[in-house]
Amino acid sequence: MPRLSFIDRYLTLWIFLAMAVGVGLGYFFPAVSQSIENMSREGTNIPLAIGLILMMYPPLAKVNYSLLPKVFRNSRVMLISLSMNWLIGPLLMFALAFIFLREHEAYFTGVVLIGLARCIAMVLVWNDLADGNREYGAALVALNSLFQVVTYSFYAWLFLSVLPAQLGMKSFDLDISMIDIARSVAIYLGIPFLAGFLSRRILTKAYGEDWYNQKFIPTISPLTLIALLFTIVVMFSLKGELIISIPGDVLLIAVPLIIYFVVMFVVSFFSTRFLGGDYGQTAAVAFTAAGNNFELAIAVSISIFGLQSGEAFAGVVGPLVEVPVLILLTRASLAWRKKWNLKTKT
Repeated sequence: MPRLSFIDRYLTLWIFLAMAVGVGLGYFFPAVSQSIENMSREGTNIPLAIGLILMMYPPLAKVNYSLLPKVFRNSRVMLISLSMNWLIGPLLMFALAFIFLREHEAYFTGVVLIGLARCIAMVLVWNDLADGNREYGAALVALNSLFQVVTYSFYAWLFLSVLPAQLGMKSFDLDISMIDIARSVAIYLGIPFLAGFLSRRILTKAYGEDWYNQKFIPTISPLTLIALLFTIVVMFSLKGELIISIPGDVLLIAVPLIIYFVVMFVVSFFSTRFLGGDYGQTAAVAFTAAGNNFELAIAVSISIFGLQSGEAFAGVVGPLVEVPVLILLTRASLAWRKKWNLKTKT
C-alpha cells in the first residue's frame, strides 16, 4: 500500500496552521489584508490567482490522457461514474445546502458551487492509498476535467439561478452571467489543464515516460501543498476578525459537506461493485465521485462574489472537512476489501 510522506500525512495539521497564521495576520496586521486586497485587476486577485493555478497544475500534469479510451471500453464503470459525478453529486449537494443553509444565502451558494466542481486533484492520493486502479483513477480524473471545462458554467446557472427560484427562494437573486463563470473556469481550470496536458505531451516525447514520472512529477508535486497553504493563509488573512467572531459558521458549513462525502462514497462504491466492477475500479469510481475540486469552487466564488464573501469562506471550509473525512473513507475501503476478500483483476 502506498504511503503518504511526512508532509502529506499531516496535511490537515498544516492546513489548520495555515488558517491560524492567516487569521493572526488579518487580526493583528490589518494592513496586510488591505495590501493583498489591493492587488486585484478586473475582479481577479493576482496573488490568489497564482496560488490557485499552481495548486492545480501538478495533479493535472500527472494525468495520462492517453488512458481515456480505457474508461470508454467499460460501459458499466463509465455509466456509474458519469451518473454520480454529473447527476447525483450536484443534486445531492444542492439538496443538502437547501436543507441546512437555505437561511444563509452566501453559504448556500458557496456549498452549491463546491458540489458542481468535480474532483480532479487529491482524489489521486486517496485512490493510491486505497490500492485503487491507477489507470481508472487517472482516466476518470481526466474525463472530469474535460466535462468541467464544458459544463461548469451551465451547471452554475442552473443550480444557482433556476432551481432556487423554483423552490420558493424568492430573496435568492444572483447576478451571475454564464460569461463570468466561463471566464473564471477558463482562467483557473483551463490554464492549468492546458499546462498539464502540454507538459506530459512535450516532456514525455523529449525525455521518455520513466523520466517524466520518476523525475519531473516528484519535482513539481510539492507545488500543490505549497500553493494550497499559501492560498489559505491569504484567504484567512482577509477574514481574520470574521472567523474569530463566527466559529459556529464553520460547523454549520461542515455538516452538509460531511454527509455529502460519506453518501457519495458509499453509494458509488457499492453501486460499482453491484455492476461488476473489481475492487480497483470500485475504489477509483468511489473516490472520484466523493471528492470535489475546491480550488475551482474557491476561484469562482472569489471572482464572482469577492475575496471577503461568505461564498469564498464556504469554499475554504471545504478542504478542511474533506481531508480527514476521506482519510477515514480510505481506511473503510481497505477494510471492506479485506472483509469481503475483494480482488483486483490483472
